[in-house]
Amino acid sequence: MHTDGSSSTTSPTGAPGRAELAAIFSEFIDPAFVIADPETQRPYECDGLSMYCQQPLLVVLPETAAQVQRVLHICHQRHIPVVARGAGTGLSAGAMPHPDGVLLSLARLNRILEIDPEARTARLQPGVRNLSISEAAAPFGLYYAPDPSSQIACTIAGNVAENSGGVHCLKYGLTVHNVLGVELLTVAGESIRLGGEALDSAGFDLLALVNGSEGLLGVVTEITVKLLPAPAQARLVMAAFDTVQAAGNAVGAVIAQGIIPAGLEMMDRHAIVAAEAFCQAGYPTDANALLLCELDGSAEEVAEYALLVEQIFQQQGATSVRVSRDEAERALLWKGRKSAFPAVGRISPDYYCMDGTIPRGQLAYVLEEMEKMSQSYGLRVANVFHAGDGNLHPLILFDASVPGEFTRTEQFGAEILALCVKVGGCITGEHGVGVEKIRQMAVQFSDLELAQFHAIKAAFDPAGTLNPGKGVPLLKHCQEYRALGHGTEPNDRPTGNSAVRHR
Repeated sequence: MHTDGSSSTTSPTGAPGRAELAAIFSEFIDPAFVIADPETQRPYECDGLSMYCQQPLLVVLPETAAQVQRVLHICHQRHIPVVARGAGTGLSAGAMPHPDGVLLSLARLNRILEIDPEARTARLQPGVRNLSISEAAAPFGLYYAPDPSSQIACTIAGNVAENSGGVHCLKYGLTVHNVLGVELLTVAGESIRLGGEALDSAGFDLLALVNGSEGLLGVVTEITVKLLPAPAQARLVMAAFDTVQAAGNAVGAVIAQGIIPAGLEMMDRHAIVAAEAFCQAGYPTDANALLLCELDGSAEEVAEYALLVEQIFQQQGATSVRVSRDEAERALLWKGRKSAFPAVGRISPDYYCMDGTIPRGQLAYVLEEMEKMSQSYGLRVANVFHAGDGNLHPLILFDASVPGEFTRTEQFGAEILALCVKVGGCITGEHGVGVEKIRQMAVQFSDLELAQFHAIKAAFDPAGTLNPGKGVPLLKHCQEYRALGHGTEPNDRPTGNSAVRHR
């Protein structure tokens, strides 16, 4: 057991202090995985959005669902906040700890419990990595479709919490469309099962409610997902354009032809140059925009659609079109896209990854508006996103060492999200709300809608101790935010979160 040497046994609220709580958990969890020492807790103080960080009272890493259940029961009895965490790859500060609470890591529950090739399902513990599912299913000719860029590290329960997507979500859906059932522990540690191995189940669709609930309603301890047959063939069509607007119009042209690609991604010049330098995928670095369109199915179907998409891109003004010749080339072209986020780190000290969704028909307009904002704020933007389903991931490039630059970056990001809502979209596609977008919930939803969200939260967690302060804002904060102009005037917009330490 790691301790900080504190002699305090109770907190100011009367709940057990760090040392006492650590001793209680160490009775049934290996003391090496009960972390009270602040320095050893450092890796858990934030998720992938590292500008927001907070150290917890305690970190625990149970090994079994029964241990998770006991942790929840103990914390519930003592009114101690609990924040569940997977691999920490999230990008909305959704897994940031509570300073007076327990950070509950599910990383050690990482076993694939069953692969059923006949039913085409997999039963998994919450800490199983996304990519591991497809690796385990591959010998049976199957795979798991949702594939976030962080799939090499992110966990399936984290995917459920954020309703993650990925480059293939256009055709095969988000996590919610690929999860058949979950076992969920309530805030009090009671176990319930939602869904199952059948395509449907009786009662309200609480399974869909849990997907994307950001750890606010319960802690997932087991997930059953559907597996898909690996396609006979897949081919990638890559097209370069002189402008992002032309590329945006080409996306609409493909969909208008009734073609549903397996994936349809866009990258702008900043992202192209960074990704090419990072992994030498063969991207045309003189292009201002790049589209990656994957087609899968039978060999005949793929050949027909690849030719049609190539023609559409040329008609839309593509300066070059390249079709992958084999599986190795297809994988390399995707590697560049999936490496884009870390690659951008080479061209900027820091970047802020946004996540908004818009109607496809608004793509060209929104990209033009973002370029104007970029010039106004004096901050570069690298665009890497799921163009086919309108899920934008603009990366705002900044330098955290420059005083005030992160605040300006947050203001820019808030304006992008407001624009998404204005054109009929929403403030998040797959990263969740967490702490990052909690103020923008006031832009997206009315007080009546937010009150309903609070009612759902209260039905599962009456005391509000599961991941408190995330996802759904207090109504009074929303009213204050709207009183400042709905976040549309940069100088009036509140930014950050006073309870959070910024790096």
